[in-house]
Amino acid sequence: MFMQRRITIDGVHLQLGAPHEAHVEWIGQRETLSQLLACWLVVDERDLPLAPRIVGVPGIGKTALAMAGARVRRQPLFLYQCTADTRPEDLLVTPVLARNGQIAYHASPLVSAMLEGGICILDEGNRMNEKSWASLAPLFDQRRYVESIVAGITIPAHGEFRCAVTMNEDESTYEIPDYILSRLQPTLPLGFPNRQDELAILKYHLPFAEPEMLAMTVEFLQNAHGLRLDFSPRDGINVLRFAMKRLRQSGDHPAARDQVWGEALERCLGPDALDLRALAERERRTIGGDTMPLGLGDFFHSPDDPLHPDRDDDDES
Repeated sequence: MFMQRRITIDGVHLQLGAPHEAHVEWIGQRETLSQLLACWLVVDERDLPLAPRIVGVPGIGKTALAMAGARVRRQPLFLYQCTADTRPEDLLVTPVLARNGQIAYHASPLVSAMLEGGICILDEGNRMNEKSWASLAPLFDQRRYVESIVAGITIPAHGEFRCAVTMNEDESTYEIPDYILSRLQPTLPLGFPNRQDELAILKYHLPFAEPEMLAMTVEFLQNAHGLRLDFSPRDGINVLRFAMKRLRQSGDHPAARDQVWGEALERCLGPDALDLRALAERERRTIGGDTMPLGLGDFFHSPDDPLHPDRDDDDES
């Protein structure tokens, strides 16, 4: 069991946070894990570790990848969930009023990892504003320290400290400034798993799932990936989990499997998920804000082209 401890820097006592205890098995895409571990290597006394950004759609396993990397390196893991209202003091040192009326200083998961020589994952980093990122600029270059304005101290990083930033590929995020992106290199894109790996992922998380429902879920996810729809393994896990609960309510009746799985799909991912091809077609039509229905002829002819296959001759003046 990890014992929380205090560290004193320039007369200021910092209460460190406890590391994250979850153990995650990484399945598939071993090359991406290998690339992450390479980022954290130091090959010379003059070398520095890299702070990569792991990029992909929500639910694809970005955080799990970083957690698996920490497990391989056998280092304590610290997680920090970035949000739009994260402040610099949230990232570094937070003052707390103690019972004796004195101010106590609590180190964030990031600073705790820096001082313990652990690994910190900044989760969903592109949800964080520029002011907070600016406070981390000296940490991700050769200086390797942060400055806490609240505590009035400079905090150096332990030689074994490592970091990775996960970023979702969606629109509900901030644009990270270039001077920060240049420090968060390289970019490690994480793609969808293949059929075999996706089945193994679902079995790992839900070993009690019915084989038939497992097969239906994997088939659905693989079809969605093929149509470039962003349904993730996490979505599949949620569908399966709800379906298994509903199946138990029905008395595990075999005839209920298709019904409860379809219900779970609709309740978890919405009614559009019941028809992937129609959903994919609608998403393609709305790219760039164009909501007008398009036929094949629209890609090769302008609307007033006499050769347009949908043009009615009676429309000619």
